[in-house]
Amino acid sequence: MIARRLLYLNTHRLSAFAWQQGQLLPEGSFEPDQAGLDHFAEYLGEHNRSHFHLLANVAEEGHVLETIPFLQGSDRQALITRKIGQHFLGTPLAAAISLGYEKRKRKNEKLLLSALTNPAHFEPWLQRIKEAEAPLAGVYTVAQLGGQLLKKLGFGQGRYLLLTLQDHSIRETYLVNGQPLFSRMAPLVDSSIAGIANSFAAEAGKLQQYLIGQRLVGREEALPVFMIAHPQAIPAIMKTCPDHGYLNFTIIDSHDAARQLKLQTLPGDSRSDLLFLHLLATAPPGQQFAGEAYRHDFRLSQIRQGLIGIGVIALLGGALFAAKEIYRTHALRLETQQLIASESDLNWRYQEISATFPQLGIDNETLRRLTDRHRDLRQQQRQPGPAYRALGQALNRMPAIELEGLEWKIGTSGPSTAGLMVGDEEITTVRAAIRLERGASTRQILNTLDQFVELLRADPTCTVTVTQQPFEIESGRTLRGGDSEDDNDQPRKFTLQISRKLGA
Repeated sequence: MIARRLLYLNTHRLSAFAWQQGQLLPEGSFEPDQAGLDHFAEYLGEHNRSHFHLLANVAEEGHVLETIPFLQGSDRQALITRKIGQHFLGTPLAAAISLGYEKRKRKNEKLLLSALTNPAHFEPWLQRIKEAEAPLAGVYTVAQLGGQLLKKLGFGQGRYLLLTLQDHSIRETYLVNGQPLFSRMAPLVDSSIAGIANSFAAEAGKLQQYLIGQRLVGREEALPVFMIAHPQAIPAIMKTCPDHGYLNFTIIDSHDAARQLKLQTLPGDSRSDLLFLHLLATAPPGQQFAGEAYRHDFRLSQIRQGLIGIGVIALLGGALFAAKEIYRTHALRLETQQLIASESDLNWRYQEISATFPQLGIDNETLRRLTDRHRDLRQQQRQPGPAYRALGQALNRMPAIELEGLEWKIGTSGPSTAGLMVGDEEITTVRAAIRLERGASTRQILNTLDQFVELLRADPTCTVTVTQQPFEIESGRTLRGGDSEDDNDQPRKFTLQISRKLGA
């Protein structure tokens, strides 16, 4: 995990802290002279892999409320940049916070523009951070964190004042729903407990009068005042700051606040520096004041960490996949061993059973071929029932046809080149005679035969061929058998062949 380091810049010096699991560890204090800046550069070089957050507590801080038309994208950003330039000319340390949209037809957007108006005070430190290529997450202010601090402690809805002690000054902030609309620093002349209590009471009254004059609050509006102090200073502050007029004071114990924030390092006095630094380390605001030119190395660090995260995820995914494949390989190996053992057992049982079989005198391979051939022959067997049934139906319709002989066989439609003749059609040879009434003519006999053949050809799967006609009717020869009526009274014999493809 990337280490987080916090930089606290006030009007006199910059202090560095390391944040580790709820503890703030001081790592150095640097004066704004050349020696201090060089020492700070060395410090950054030693920790240039850490992410730095800079918290500022300076007097030069401005806040302005603005309203802009409803815009999006680059147009909105260009208008915000122009508004910041109009109010805070010459400073690159500015931020814009959206306060929502007006509930009107135009939906104008309300903005809070904030800026640090003395960039020269920050430039030497920011320049050293940039030269050291140290990742700067952002620049933040104590006023910016005030509303967030009270929200964490369960306070801070509506309009209120927040008074905190930093360095040798009191930070006075006017907040509305957690957003600072006004903030200033008041010098603290007397640092004793009594002096702090008196200063809190006096500054609260002065700030109320200023806000009334600026028309930020009403004259008769009750204004809550929150003050953070050390437990030892609370009795004196309570005595000095009773509720009077329209100011309602609430004193927050800094040790209780630290415990609620889970800060392990308890403040030693009434200063709230550690509370704000811890809050900045654990829950930094979404808006900050540094431009992208100062945060370039922070963006690179984010990209680097993202790539490392993706690499770690890919590595873990590959390791999980490899573990899954190893487990599957192990399971398959066990299954293979079980199958081999089962095969060996079955082979042994087969050998044991086959030893009781009578010896056939042939090997297993030959026996397997013979059984396969026998199965094929059984599948090719066909009975003449369907062919005989079709022939019988035709004979029933032709009573003049008398059946004299019938032959059925499985044959082949063409010449076979195989060693074993396998028929592909069934052939039925029919020998019959035509017996008509006395005096029938030759034409009547031939018509009877033609009708019988047409009945057989009614089945489209059959091919009928007349192999012997009842008369010799070849061309070039005279018609025989019709010269006398006695000849036609004799039965006229004929032969025909019916072929049908197997499986038809």
